[in-house]
Amino acid sequence: MNRAFLIVMDSVGIGGAPDAATFGDEGANTMAHIAEACAAGQAEQGRSGLLRMPVLDALGLGAALHLASGARVPGLGAVPTGLWGAATEVSRGKDTPSGHWELAGVPVPWDWSYFPDTAPAFPPEIVAEVCCLAGTAGILGNCHASGTEIIDRLGPEHMRSGWPICYTSADSVFQIAAHEESFGLDRLIALCEGLAPVLHARRVGRVIARPFVGQPGSFSRTANRRDFAIAPPAPTLLDWVQEAGRPTHAIGKIGDIFSHRGIGKLHKGKDDAALFDHLDRLATEAEPGSLTFANFVEFDSLYGHRRDVSGYARALEWFDTRAGEFLARLRPGDLALFTADHGNDPTWRGTEHTRERVPVLIAGSDAGSFGLCAFADVAASLATHLNIPAQGPGRSFL
Repeated sequence: MNRAFLIVMDSVGIGGAPDAATFGDEGANTMAHIAEACAAGQAEQGRSGLLRMPVLDALGLGAALHLASGARVPGLGAVPTGLWGAATEVSRGKDTPSGHWELAGVPVPWDWSYFPDTAPAFPPEIVAEVCCLAGTAGILGNCHASGTEIIDRLGPEHMRSGWPICYTSADSVFQIAAHEESFGLDRLIALCEGLAPVLHARRVGRVIARPFVGQPGSFSRTANRRDFAIAPPAPTLLDWVQEAGRPTHAIGKIGDIFSHRGIGKLHKGKDDAALFDHLDRLATEAEPGSLTFANFVEFDSLYGHRRDVSGYARALEWFDTRAGEFLARLRPGDLALFTADHGNDPTWRGTEHTRERVPVLIAGSDAGSFGLCAFADVAASLATHLNIPAQGPGRSFL
C-alpha cells in the first residue's frame, strides 16, 4: 500500500518544447533564464547570488534542464541522486487545465476557444448573458488584461457602478473580478457558476471568479478565487485511484482544475506557505495507498505573469527548502514526484504562459534517468507505484 505525492510547481518550465515556435515561444526557458539572471546579478531583490536549489537539483533539476533544452546554467549542476527526466506536452494548449489533465493521464482531445486580443474581446451574446446573470446594465473591461492592473484601473468605477470587471488572456479563460463587499462574494461566485456552462459549451476552458477588497489605490485580491473548469473528457489518475478504493487528497486549486471529480478531501490555503503546511501534514497523516495531488500556484500567479525575476527566484529557493523538509517526513515505500504544467518565463515578452518542457523529479525510487517522456507517462508511472490499473495512453517509466 505505497503512497504517492504528485507535486506541481505551477509554470516551472525548462524550455525545449519542440512546438514552441507554434506558440511564439521559441527560446523561452523559465528555469534557465532565471538562473542566468541570478548569476548575472539581475535578481537581487530579497535574495542575492546564484540560484540555490540544492534539494531539487540533487533529484535532477539541472540535469533535466540540460536534457530538455541543452542549457547548462550556474548553480544547477549537481550529479543527480534521484530518478529524473523531462516531459513534453501533446495537448494543443499551454494552459493550466491542459497541463494538469495530461499529467493525470488525459491529453486534451479538442482545440480550446480563445477570445481575440481586441476591445471589445467578448461577443455581444456573452456580454448580455453576464448582464442578465449579474442584474446589471453592462460590464467593465471586455478586453485582454493583467488581473492586478485591471482591478487597479477599473476598481473605482466598479464600486461606483456595480458592473463586474470582465477580462481574458491568451489562455482559454473568462475572468470576472468584483469587490467582495460592494458587489458581494456570494453574488460573484453565483455569477461565475451560472456563466460557466454557457462558456464550457463553447470550449472556453475556465470561468474564474477573482474577488478583491480594499479601496481605490489599495485594492488587493483575496484567497477566495474560484475556478469553474470544464470536466476532463475521460477518467483521470484521481478517478483511477478512487475506483481502486484508495483515498485521494487535493491541495490548492487541484479541485477546481478537475471539477472536483475524483477528489476525496480538499485542502485549501491562503497562499503557497499554507498549502505546503498541508503537504507536510499529509506526509505524516495520509493513508496507506493514497494519492496526494498538490499545486503551488504562486510561481505563476505572483511572479511569472508579472515578469518578476527576483520574486520567482525567491519563490524557487523557498520552495526548495520546504521540499527538503517535506522529503524528510516521507515513509519507506512513499514516492514524491515534482513536475510542472507549463512554463511562464519571467524574462519573456508579454505576460502569458510559455510553451516549454517540464522537469520530472522523483524521490523514493531508483536513481537514474529515464530521458524524455510524455506528460501522460507521469500518471501511468504513479499508477504503477500505487499498484492500480492505468487507463490512459501513458507508459510507466518506473
